[in-house]
Amino acid sequence: MGRGGKVKDREAPERRCVVTGTVQPKSGLIRFVVGPDDVVVPDILGKLPGRGIWVSADRAVLAQAIAKGTFSRGAKRKVTAPDDLLEQVEAVLLRRVIEGISLARKAGLAVAGFEKVKGWLTSDAAEVLIQANDGSERGKSKLRPPDHTGLLIDCLSANELGLAFGRENVIHGALAAGGLTTRVVEDAAKLSGVRTTDGGEGPSKGTKTI
Repeated sequence: MGRGGKVKDREAPERRCVVTGTVQPKSGLIRFVVGPDDVVVPDILGKLPGRGIWVSADRAVLAQAIAKGTFSRGAKRKVTAPDDLLEQVEAVLLRRVIEGISLARKAGLAVAGFEKVKGWLTSDAAEVLIQANDGSERGKSKLRPPDHTGLLIDCLSANELGLAFGRENVIHGALAAGGLTTRVVEDAAKLSGVRTTDGGEGPSKGTKTI
């Protein structure tokens, strides 16, 4: 039984954020390890050897960890966090989201283009709606996330989404249910939390997770 009388999901591994001290599912955290020369490196896949240091997938929290030397406390020794660590994390997550959508497309689990996406949403084939964050708000407002999931990914630009679909630019996309989609949703939620949008810091609005 968790706080507030809620039953914990025993199937979801949890870890404690070294900055905030909150315990949450691993899916909402980013793992870091200490690499050669005692330099902190991101371990997005969670497979690198060494003691894991977990930080919430939130830009402000990550920035605090870097600025206040929190990684040394987590590692229990003096370590160095590179000045571009945030950029490293964002770049890896962006690559994973683009690659994940591309793999889903090749597996027949993703479509792009207003009419195709609208068709999937109408027939309930879509599990997730994807929309470029720099696309026309008027055009994007004509499509709504699937009623049964409410899932929207909007942390990619039209150019980035285009890379995933093998085109120059893409504004609208959709994902069907499947393991690849679950991976994309999780990675996109982390990316949304750590990347800079609209010239400021913080997560872009709209991305929801199951």
